[in-house]
Amino acid sequence: MPREYQSFDAFWLYYLREHSRPQTRALHYFGTTLVVAIAIVAILRGPLWMLLLMPIAGYFFAWVGHFGVEKNRPATFTYPLWSLQADFKMWWLWLTRRLGPELERAGVRHT
Repeated sequence: MPREYQSFDAFWLYYLREHSRPQTRALHYFGTTLVVAIAIVAILRGPLWMLLLMPIAGYFFAWVGHFGVEKNRPATFTYPLWSLQADFKMWWLWLTRRLGPELERAGVRHT
């Protein structure tokens, strides 16, 4: 039975622990970057139907990471909105090179 989280901060630490392997995080970064690229291209150049590809691009790589690398169940099944928020937070902190302290706070070893 999944644990109930009452705050995003508590969920965030759980989310990071569920992404403990660098390969899993890398697949998430790739998928999230692809989602952002699709959104930019679709909005600036069209066609807007390309926006429908965003969930496919994001979830495909994330789920490969969870089922193939991490061997766990994606948190998005239980906490869809917080998972989406955490994914973009993790991606942004990685992009700005500030993820390390958050991984440490969650008890995740990183290199």
